[in-house]
Amino acid sequence: MPRKKTSTPKPLTGDELIAKVKKLEQATREEKAKACGYSKVSKDGSERINVMAFMNALLEAEGLDLDAKVKSNEKSSGRAPSYRVSVQSNGNLLVGSAYSQRMELQPGDEFEISLGRKHIHLSKVI
Repeated sequence: MPRKKTSTPKPLTGDELIAKVKKLEQATREEKAKACGYSKVSKDGSERINVMAFMNALLEAEGLDLDAKVKSNEKSSGRAPSYRVSVQSNGNLLVGSAYSQRMELQPGDEFEISLGRKHIHLSKVI
């Protein structure tokens, strides 16, 4: 006699998931996942709870996207700044545009230079 397939309920998502989790405040993570439909019975009859899918759905329902891409309106420049500069042959230190943009500098901005034992601090004069 063939086994009767039972349809598994669709796991909760969005506001329904958040509301159910709030109701189950005192339950463990596994109990919450199971109650929200993130479990299934395997072929050997054992129950498997998919906690990772549950947690991902909960994060998504809360509006967090861990796989978010860089926003399209943000420029992605070529190289990342290394925060190291070298003295040029004429004795000058050149601060690159990556640092200027990060510090939101404008032409004509002035700095106070303070020397430390192993570093130089540039403090913007306001």
